[in-house]
Amino acid sequence: MKNSSILVSTILIIVLVISCQNKKSNQNSELISLELLRGEIALCGYTPGLFGKVNFASACSENIQDDFNLAIALLHSFEYQESEKIFAKIIDQDPECAMAYWGVAMCNFHALWRPPTKDDLTKGSMAIRIANSLQNKSEKEVDYIDAIAAFYNDWENVEHHTRTVRFEKAMEKLYIKYSEEKEAAIFYALALNASADLADKTYKNRMKAASILENLFPDEPDHPGIAHYIIHSYDYPQLAERALDAARRYASIAPASAHAQHMPSHIFTRLGLWEESITSNLNATSSAKCYAEQIQINGNWDEEIHGTDYLMYAYLQTGQMENSKAVLEYMNTVERIEPIGVKGAYPTAAIPARYYLETRNWELAKNLKMASDDYPVKDFPWSNGIIHFARALGAIHSNVLDTASIDIDKLIECSNYLTTQGNDYMANQVEIMVKAVEAWLLFSKGHYEDALTTMKVSAEMEYKTEKQSLTPGEVLPAQELLGDLLMVMKRPSEALKAYEVNLKQRPNRFNGVYGAAKAAQAMGDEVQAKMYFELLIELTKNPGDKRSEVKEAMRFIEKTSS
Repeated sequence: MKNSSILVSTILIIVLVISCQNKKSNQNSELISLELLRGEIALCGYTPGLFGKVNFASACSENIQDDFNLAIALLHSFEYQESEKIFAKIIDQDPECAMAYWGVAMCNFHALWRPPTKDDLTKGSMAIRIANSLQNKSEKEVDYIDAIAAFYNDWENVEHHTRTVRFEKAMEKLYIKYSEEKEAAIFYALALNASADLADKTYKNRMKAASILENLFPDEPDHPGIAHYIIHSYDYPQLAERALDAARRYASIAPASAHAQHMPSHIFTRLGLWEESITSNLNATSSAKCYAEQIQINGNWDEEIHGTDYLMYAYLQTGQMENSKAVLEYMNTVERIEPIGVKGAYPTAAIPARYYLETRNWELAKNLKMASDDYPVKDFPWSNGIIHFARALGAIHSNVLDTASIDIDKLIECSNYLTTQGNDYMANQVEIMVKAVEAWLLFSKGHYEDALTTMKVSAEMEYKTEKQSLTPGEVLPAQELLGDLLMVMKRPSEALKAYEVNLKQRPNRFNGVYGAAKAAQAMGDEVQAKMYFELLIELTKNPGDKRSEVKEAMRFIEKTSS
């Protein structure tokens, strides 16, 4: 009997040893196939300490703590590739560091950027599996890993937003459980922003995130995530003023990050602070070009092109036509953008569309074409819709109505495709453009009241939704187009109200200010006309050739002041 017990025990030990060896073998096999990014940090101007101050304790070996904090700091500035390199370095030094695998999964999530690709999701899922297979994890580490796993679980069958909400709910539990853990609070704020509903005019998630972050900011003024996520939380016209301090601080917290240089311009754009936006994006695009050279991107980095769209927008609002044209000409030299995605596709379409539509160059607008073959219609219909929107408006104002109808049909196709793909937000953005050009086509055909009704529908749809951080603003706001339509219908008092609603949402827009001045002038209200014309002159005080609208404003001020 005794010998039998010994035999059974021996067999159990052997089975356990073999099981552990197999588990270790599987873990090593997955680690080999994980294909982590590796190498030195490629960010231009990088020196230690240039990404802010982070202190996020882990249960990994003590000698990796500085690298772990650096990886977290990079993660908070959305420098995902560089952050993954540091997490890979930690894994090479300490393969049992479970939080390093958590970091890899976070790097492939892109909480507020484009949704992760299939390759990103595969890598993130594999990192989580390895993390779960490791022993000796603390309870807190298990909770962090479980939280990001909520996003990756069953990603093949569950759509992106639903999984993002799952991550937010998991982070809420973690935030409550570890109420003294600053990083839990900061990552929970990120999750709240990521899962926010762009149609929610109460800004519930954003306000909750902002409240958490603002409580931390006074004691952590150099933390990159706090400043960064405050900007995202308040990236709305009604709230942007609250983020101005964070916006003006963030670039200096992480000066080697192209994204940190660009991100403040979201708030500057919301508030119509054009010169600050220009400075921000000149720095950001320069940094992004340098980074692309460092990592030898085959083409232009999408972060550069994203910042270039914001730059074009700001140049146009300040009447800097030479600089605006230079941006347009530069974009004509761009042959490929990496990675291929909506972040590059959107500005590729929006930049030329903005230039031609805002300067009222209808002839060039109606002949606008997509600049790059890398962005097929079926993959990026919102971007392609912008092209058809510009072409349709150009054709209508050039009185080529049959051509306009063709582009409107193409625009509707883009909207329908997005709807079938379940992308309601983008479908709605395209539908706003559909209604706007349909309104102008109706007007051109003499159906004036139908035109006005349709244009009001477009403006109302636009008012009820928020812009994505992908864009500085609509290529032409529907509310502004409503004002323009009312002006040609000789209803200036109504037009002025439309322009004023537009300017409340989009302060200091060149065409909005000019439209308001012309409406007030048509009403015989010299006081208001003078106020808006003076604002237009102030916005365009930079040196260089003046647009005809500015010269008109100068003549009005001179005449009414004499």
